[in-house]
Amino acid sequence: MTSLAAARPPESDLPLPVVRSVDDLRAQVTAWHRDGKTVALVPTMGALHDGHLALVRRACELADQVVASVFVNPTQFAPHEDFDRYPRDEAGDSRKLASAGCHLLYAPTVRAMYPEGFATAISVGGPAEGLCGTFRPQMFGGVALVVTKLFLQAQPDVAVFGEKDYQQLMVIRRFARDLDIPVRVEGLPTVREADGLAMSSRNAYLSADERARAPELNRALLDAASALAGGAEAATVLEAVRARITAAGFGSIDYVELRDADTLEPVSRVERRARLLAAAWMGKARLIDNVPVLPA
Repeated sequence: MTSLAAARPPESDLPLPVVRSVDDLRAQVTAWHRDGKTVALVPTMGALHDGHLALVRRACELADQVVASVFVNPTQFAPHEDFDRYPRDEAGDSRKLASAGCHLLYAPTVRAMYPEGFATAISVGGPAEGLCGTFRPQMFGGVALVVTKLFLQAQPDVAVFGEKDYQQLMVIRRFARDLDIPVRVEGLPTVREADGLAMSSRNAYLSADERARAPELNRALLDAASALAGGAEAATVLEAVRARITAAGFGSIDYVELRDADTLEPVSRVERRARLLAAAWMGKARLIDNVPVLPA
């Protein structure tokens, strides 16, 4: 397992109540439920931006009390990936969460989430197959494991996730349904910068020049979605997207694919709701994005 996260600041520096143990989290949630209040959970890995805060604000609309978790989950990172350098700023995250209306921060340590001797894994199929499941094969098993634990630990009535990670959202909905976990999973449309770039903690890896080029991914997807909705053949349109983002300075392209919006099965024409998804590298940043495609 990868190394532990950096040391956290003293509790006194945090503007939001924080709990780090399952017992303390459950005690607070149980008290809220006892008082007849509904509870929403917003799972995050920290390094929060306006996209995360939009999730919190949506959670405030859906429930009386909101818990946000901040946990950089090692089980969804491969050894060569960026677990150790993933940005961490709990004090800053806490201030942002408080400003968005969050009521409680749950920030367990790696050792608390995965104690010595931990030996359980979750295998996921269906919507986890292909796309990021091909290029990051460890990811969705790790996501399913940590989110299942968070659902069981926080016992929320509703949980809110962003559509930027569309495949992840579909995977979470699938395993929550398959495992009969009593939580409503809500998706929120992708929050973007003014130039269209999907907000992401990994955007911090972009140089100034790369940041200027990165929005071309979204622009290419939007133009492709219009062509596909008009009846264009998928293979031709997807190849044009690859050529366009390569010309814009993207390096390795993991995928550009058209999938059914509900099942994530591959489709060649838009005859019902679909999703156009892409993942490509700009310098050291792996950027993902997706846009809806509706039939004409």
